[in-house]
Amino acid sequence: MAPTASDLQKFPVGTAFAGFHYDLNFLTIHGKSRYPGLFIWLRNWKKMACKIPNGCLLMQAGIMFEKLTGGHVLAGFHEVMYTEATKAALERVKQEVKETGKKRVLWRISSTLFSHIRYNVDLTPLKELEHLYDPVEAAMRYPSMTAHETLI
Repeated sequence: MAPTASDLQKFPVGTAFAGFHYDLNFLTIHGKSRYPGLFIWLRNWKKMACKIPNGCLLMQAGIMFEKLTGGHVLAGFHEVMYTEATKAALERVKQEVKETGKKRVLWRISSTLFSHIRYNVDLTPLKELEHLYDPVEAAMRYPSMTAHETLI
């Protein structure tokens, strides 16, 4: 679990809290944040704001998942930005605090769970999934290596 927090009163719109990336692990599970700002990229490279419904989680494959599936499932690219929507949500919360006196968190907090595969597991694409990928191409793109070797 890796909670991250950003004080929204200290940064301008356009700040990248987590720049464009995919994760090195097996699976990333994003919970819903109090403020918007999470963006994901679809397989057609279309960037979109991610809106996680209440009671739901976003699960994204990491590079370990991609390797095991021979590239059939791609690691999920994402970023977290301070946007105009983030600022608007912050202003609404500030107004609510002013009107009601209720205390509210003015930080963008997200709790993300990173799932890893045991360090000594070979991440060569699974033979059981060969019908989903080109074995020759997968062998070139995803050479045999352990989960630990993927991280270094």
